Amino acid sequence: MATLVSPSLLAADFLHLDSEIDMINRSEADWLHLDVMDGSFVPNISFGFPVLEAVASVCKKPLDVHYMIEKPERYIKQTAKLHAMMMNVHVEACTHLHRTVQEIHAAGMKAGVTLNPATPVSVLEDILGDIDMVLLMSVNPGFGGQTFIENTIAKVQRLRRMIDERGCKVLIEVDGGVQGETAPRLVKAGVDVLVSGSYVFKSKTPEQTIHDLRMLS
Repeated sequence: MATLVSPSLLAADFLHLDSEIDMINRSEADWLHLDVMDGSFVPNISFGFPVLEAVASVCKKPLDVHYMIEKPERYIKQTAKLHAMMMNVHVEACTHLHRTVQEIHAAGMKAGVTLNPATPVSVLEDILGDIDMVLLMSVNPGFGGQTFIENTIAKVQRLRRMIDERGCKVLIEVDGGVQGETAPRLVKAGVDVLVSGSYVFKSKTPEQTIHDLRMLS
């Protein structure tokens, strides 16, 4: 099975967003990753629902929406209206994580739970059987183009063991510093979905870059 690739729109050229989405639609990208930041949970602001709605209206790929915000449960219904495939929420931002996961599922979406670099995978012990994906941040969330945190490889391996031991059908996604050197090691460690921003959108041949990431096994 090919590795799933979810290019991160945060690294796209927002002056030419229509052509960037056209490229994604033509490419072998499996999903489109959308990072929503509120300037509070993370020290940056990205884009909100006007941009999400515009992208959703023309993107032919399933939307992988990642909320780096406080109280993400406030936006479950709005996200579902976008026909998003996956809604990712941070464990650090959800007071009642299980309830939020239930509400995401009830709205017709898959539920992803995201961990910051310093958050151990052990916090997922009592929620792993109820979610569809775990997103491990391999940089501190808030900005694109950061250096990959090496501990992520060992963290992926620990999470893969947890999932396999429990027999769960949970995907592992990694976001941050995913490029030609780190991507093969992540896939070897057990990653199912690669989020890549600058490496894809700043590539001279982005469609070929996406293809190459998908061929990793």
